[in-house]
Amino acid sequence: MVEDDGRLARWERLTGPLLAVGALVFLASYAVRVLDNGLPQVWLDLCLALTLASWALFAVDYAVRWRLSGQGPGFVRTHWLDTVVLMLPLLRPVRFVRLYEGMQRRGGRPRLALHARVMAYAGISVTLLGFAGALAVYQQERDAPHATLRTFGDAVWWTCSTLATVGYGDIAPVTPLGRVIAVGIMLIGVALLGAVTGTFASWLLHVFAREGEERPPGG
Repeated sequence: MVEDDGRLARWERLTGPLLAVGALVFLASYAVRVLDNGLPQVWLDLCLALTLASWALFAVDYAVRWRLSGQGPGFVRTHWLDTVVLMLPLLRPVRFVRLYEGMQRRGGRPRLALHARVMAYAGISVTLLGFAGALAVYQQERDAPHATLRTFGDAVWWTCSTLATVGYGDIAPVTPLGRVIAVGIMLIGVALLGAVTGTFASWLLHVFAREGEERPPGG
């Protein structure tokens, strides 16, 4: 088991940057297909091939790590995020955050404090997932009857207001799949907003507590 853990760790170190690039390739190829703007069919076919290749890359990585973990079906429970990312391609850009974490830990210690890292990771995640969500909603809504979301600019505006938990209501999905995507974006927005708010509050308490400890007696 120890040997398998070592092999698994080596595999994750080797494939981490490759999977991060694969996540960005998926996002770029998907964006080009959605925002094709009259591109020749050969380019659209190439983007589709890149999208499928990135999925295959993640599937192979998942299968190899399952095998090296020695956990059997328990691997799904302990690596639930990887399972969700494999099944829901729009979450694939989250893998880029792992590459950022690895870059921060060069030399054995993170370069940023815990509070700064949480807020940085949340910012990167919300940007990547927001862009992917805007593309997905736009793809579903642009040709739907009675849709209020007609342009990609509308999709970006709606995604930003939804992630910020504002929800003006001027634009809203009307298709079933568009609404399912909307629910996912709402959940992501609430989770990330809670993480950033909680971390910022914790940082303020830490700063005030440190100032109180450093203040001279009777000051």
